[in-house]
Amino acid sequence: MAFNKKIKASSSANTGFGSNASNYGGRLLNKDGKPNIRKTGLGPLERFSWFHSMLSFSRWKFFFIILGFFIGVNLLFTVVYYIAGTAHLAGMNTSSAWERFSEAFFFSSQTFTTVGYGRISPVGFMASAIAAFEALVGLMSFALVTGLLYGRFSRPKAYIKFSENALIAPYRGGTGLMIRLAPYKNTALTDAEAKVTLALIIDESGNAANRFYTLDLELPAVNALTLSWTLVHPITEESPVYNFTKEDFANATGEIIVYVKAFDDMFSNTVITRTSYTFDELIFGAKFIPMFHRDEREQVTVLDLDKLNDFEKADLPQIVVAEDQKLLL
Repeated sequence: MAFNKKIKASSSANTGFGSNASNYGGRLLNKDGKPNIRKTGLGPLERFSWFHSMLSFSRWKFFFIILGFFIGVNLLFTVVYYIAGTAHLAGMNTSSAWERFSEAFFFSSQTFTTVGYGRISPVGFMASAIAAFEALVGLMSFALVTGLLYGRFSRPKAYIKFSENALIAPYRGGTGLMIRLAPYKNTALTDAEAKVTLALIIDESGNAANRFYTLDLELPAVNALTLSWTLVHPITEESPVYNFTKEDFANATGEIIVYVKAFDDMFSNTVITRTSYTFDELIFGAKFIPMFHRDEREQVTVLDLDKLNDFEKADLPQIVVAEDQKLLL
C-alpha cells in the first residue's frame, strides 16, 4: 500500500536504490546489512565469489566446509587408488575390500598432508604418479586454506551491534526517532560517523514510488565509540515523519536504513556496518533503558551489552495533526 500524505522534506536521489516500488520485494536491506537481493541470469560460478563467501561464512560453517573438502578430496583419490589397484600400494596387508579401501583412504590422507608415515608406499609408475599429483593438490589446498584463515582473522570488521528495534521516544518536549548501537569487542573505534535514511513508498498519481529522505541526527559523529551510542533524529517540522501518528506508521510501508563507519586502531583501517528497520520493527512510545553504569568501587564504567535492546514505555506529547497532514488512504 502506497502512502499518501504531504511531506515537507525533500527526497534524495543519491541512494543507489531504484525509485519504482513495484519492482522491489520486501525490505531493501536485511538486518545484517546485506542487500535483500537474489541475482539471476548467470551461472553460480559467475555470480558468487567463493573467496568472499569463505571469508563471510560463520566459523562453524567454514570449519565444516574445510572438513568436507578434506574428506571429499581424499575419498576421490581413494577411489582412484582402488581403481588403479591396491596391489600397487606396498605394505597393505589386508584381505577384505573394506579394509583395503580404508587403508587406501588413510594413505591418501597421509599423502595429501605430506605426512607420509612410510608403512604404505606406492609401487610402480601409475601409483607413484597419482601420489605425486595428490601431494601437489595437497600443498596447493593447504596454501589456500592458510590464506583463508589469515584473511578471516585479519579482515577488518566493525564489531558493532544494533538494537533490535527503533523507538519513537520523548525528546526535548517533542519526539525523536532513536536507534541504539554499541561496540561489543575489545576494539578501539574512533571517528565514528552515522547516516540514517528513510525509505518510504509514496503514492504519486496512482503509482507507487520509492522516496528516500535523509534523517538529520542530533549527533552524527563521535570522536570515540567506547560506550553505547543512541542515534537521535529529532522529529521537527523539517523531518519527513513530522506529525506522523502511530496509525500513520502502521499504515505506511517504510524502512529506516542505518549506515555507520569508524576507524579501528587495531586494523588501522576504516570499518563499516549497516542495518535497517522496517516500520514493523518500530516501537511507538518507548525509551531505551541506560546500559552502562559505575562498578561497585566507582572506578570503572560497566557496559551491559545484554541491555542493548531493553526499553520501557514512555508517554509521548499529544500530536496535533493539521487537516492537510492527515492520512488520505
